[in-house]
Amino acid sequence: MATTRFDMRLDEEIKARAEKASALLGMKSLTEYVVKLMDKDASKVIAEHESITVPDDVFDRFIAACEKVDKPNAALLEAAAFTKGQGIK
Repeated sequence: MATTRFDMRLDEEIKARAEKASALLGMKSLTEYVVKLMDKDASKVIAEHESITVPDDVFDRFIAACEKVDKPNAALLEAAAFTKGQGIK
């Protein structure tokens, strides 16, 4: 179901290793191997950059601090405006 083309040049040794890895995994072609690697890595990179993971104790302290405040201060309002302007949800 290829819909677009991607051409690249690479070192012969890298290509040979990739072809061997592709064959060892039983893939039909080097293209299939490269596409799977690109898709897996791209998904991982995107997930890492679109989410934040913090330890439980840090999250608990954050929630406790949020619950103590009656109304947002200027710094928090600026941070919220900034994140909204950056498209951060």
